[in-house]
Amino acid sequence: MAFDCATSTCSAAVWRGGGIAAHRFEQMARGQAEALLPMIEAVMAEAASDYPDLDLIAVTIGPGAFTGLRIGLATARAMALAAAKPMFGVTSFEAVLAGLADEIGGDANVLVALETKRADIYVQLFDGAGRPLSDPAASDEDDLAALAGTSATVLVAGDAASRAHQCLIAGGIDAVLSSSAPCPDARFIARLAAAEWRPGGHQAPLEPLYLRPPDAVLPALRNRGARR
Repeated sequence: MAFDCATSTCSAAVWRGGGIAAHRFEQMARGQAEALLPMIEAVMAEAASDYPDLDLIAVTIGPGAFTGLRIGLATARAMALAAAKPMFGVTSFEAVLAGLADEIGGDANVLVALETKRADIYVQLFDGAGRPLSDPAASDEDDLAALAGTSATVLVAGDAASRAHQCLIAGGIDAVLSSSAPCPDARFIARLAAAEWRPGGHQAPLEPLYLRPPDAVLPALRNRGARR
């Protein structure tokens, strides 16, 4: 079982026997808290599966919207605890990259650019084989060309790809926009988890990948900071 609600979509998928047994995907700027569990139940019913049948629960760990990340991780933890199943975390960058199988390869690098709804962009650079060339970061637009370098064509993917592509072109980088889905999709998360997870391996706790602090600050914390 895999699901995602970290960005502006919500999706769930069941993987069985080397392929997708059931899948749902919806564009959703908000409302993931209400939509995720019914979507999970729908794909489980379509796949004629029950929670004891699952081997693994895979979920995106970010970056993304703070609320969506909390919902996804809390749901994964609750399911894993109730069904006594292991969890597998996939970053939002890895999830988008997993959907680019028909576009990557060769000498071109890949820049996954995700929307922050602010002036900066969440980014990570990969080579054509999917190996990371940079750490995940919240980058200013003016810094993207330096991150991408000039030695290879750069395929730009993600829901902030248009913004990043314009910045790279302005910086003299040979950049190409991806035609693949711009947001994480549970079917690709499931495929990635099925390929990389090893039964009996070490199970580290899943932690959200936050690349900067939240926009909202609790009043108590704000007042405490003002008194210092």
